[in-house]
Amino acid sequence: MITSSIPIQVQKVQKSRVTDVNVNEVPFGKVFTDHMFIADYKDGEWSNFKIIPYQHLEMSYAMSALHYGQAIFEGMKAFRQDNGDVVVFRAKDNWARLNRSAHRMAMPEVPEEVFMQGLLQLLSLDKKWVPDSENGSLYIRPFMIATEEAIGVKISNEYQFIIIAAPAGVYYAQPIKTLIQNTFYRSVKGGIGYVKAAGNYGRSLYPTKLAQEKGYQQILWTDAETGKYIEEAGTMNVMFVKNGVLVTPGLNETLLAGITRDSILKLARKQDIPVEERKVSIEEILNGIESGEVTEAFGVGTAATVAHITAIGYEGKDYVLPPLEQRKLSPMFDKQLRDIRKGRIPDEFGWLTKVE
Repeated sequence: MITSSIPIQVQKVQKSRVTDVNVNEVPFGKVFTDHMFIADYKDGEWSNFKIIPYQHLEMSYAMSALHYGQAIFEGMKAFRQDNGDVVVFRAKDNWARLNRSAHRMAMPEVPEEVFMQGLLQLLSLDKKWVPDSENGSLYIRPFMIATEEAIGVKISNEYQFIIIAAPAGVYYAQPIKTLIQNTFYRSVKGGIGYVKAAGNYGRSLYPTKLAQEKGYQQILWTDAETGKYIEEAGTMNVMFVKNGVLVTPGLNETLLAGITRDSILKLARKQDIPVEERKVSIEEILNGIESGEVTEAFGVGTAATVAHITAIGYEGKDYVLPPLEQRKLSPMFDKQLRDIRKGRIPDEFGWLTKVE
């Protein structure tokens, strides 16, 4: 609950760029809205709250984040409903997860009023940037970086919290093929796999590049202890349907607690669809595809929402899943989430925050 108001200085652009952009037809993450929110942390407190025209960062080459990796972020979305209202999906859950990341990375937590008021005032200014297409959204990137000008391995004394936004369409235009990865590992016990730290994504790029060179769009990460259990699907959590049961790897310190993952699990349980959160072995899934027990595989995340997986590659062989027309649960969840966000069905979980 927000208990206080923060003073936010607002500097508006003289002329919006939105009139020169078709927000329903832009590449993902390439075109940004007119404004950005910034807050500074110094001497143990957050201050200097401001919304300014979107601009490039002026920084020192000795900035701590560049050398020692104190950088975290979130991904969230705003949607234009059928009646024209703009809503944000599960904003407070993103705020809570950002702070879990901050705690693990020895960074200061962001107060709820700073996150929410900065977010909502920014979106109020840039509402025209929210697409009205069926699958369009405004992708929002809150992030924090260590900004102290200092060389030396230590916790930074200074930080910036920033929110930027970009209109976006579908992240994956087509269903994807994935390759099981058990040579390189995303996360280990005692590490930072459960937080959204920049380094987690940096270490994923080379293995993903190798998979893409073989014709796969994403990789399925496995556990670093044995290499036998599936954990995540590249940029997303992963789910399977086996004998009508929704199966997904159980959360632990090596997996990110995805908000879309949690949303789909809540929708499933509300409809009495059986759910299992547990260890999921490579052998179980591949044997299940061959036997016909595993009928669906899909990634779930903020950017993609639901990304259908058509085939899983392993040791030189592709295990092909049934065509999309035969799938029941993943298309249903995709539609239900879209209908909630668009205001077509009730928001029974209280997930939406309206932008005034």
